[in-house]
Amino acid sequence: MELAKTQLNTFGNQQVCGVSDGTCPIGIIDDVKTHAFTKPSIDEVLIVTVENPVTSNGQLVTPSDIKVELENPNIIPGSFMTDIDVVLIPRNGVIQIPKGTVLNCDDSGQGVPDSVKVVVSYTYFVPNVPSDDSTAGTGRVTVWFNRIIFETDMFETNQRYAVNSPLFISENGLLTSKQLTPEYSSVAICLAPSTSIHDTIQALWL
Repeated sequence: MELAKTQLNTFGNQQVCGVSDGTCPIGIIDDVKTHAFTKPSIDEVLIVTVENPVTSNGQLVTPSDIKVELENPNIIPGSFMTDIDVVLIPRNGVIQIPKGTVLNCDDSGQGVPDSVKVVVSYTYFVPNVPSDDSTAGTGRVTVWFNRIIFETDMFETNQRYAVNSPLFISENGLLTSKQLTPEYSSVAICLAPSTSIHDTIQALWL
């Protein structure tokens, strides 16, 4: 389900419906009007074999910076999350594992760490997909504000989601498990989190 969360805003002397900044969402926009489509990648696993590691403080570490390509380029930087420190080159979809990173994986099974394992999640722009506008005919959008169970890929990928956890609206109008301030009330409950196989979450809008 392609969606964003909406709230009423003032535009000049008129009250209009727009994307929520998280403070007072009223419902779900069930229409598409975009210049580029995005898609999340959840828990992408990279295992990088390290040649000629060196020892530092009793641990094997990388002898130099190592660059690794992700599965997708054109990454939205604010959506990027990883379990170890890396440097992201978002346009090319490349991460750089810094010199001195501890080897944390025994990929060969010989009992000695020989590689670096990195788990990343992010949202990226889908290439070669034209924009879409399902509001062109009427100039209006559909807003769902009653209780509803839905599935969507429009959520912040730099957060973790658990079953029955409360969901909020981020400053970008996306679902998130992070409550920015106490004034941000929950709007939904997570029923099924995303996985590496299913890149959507299922939720109950309250």
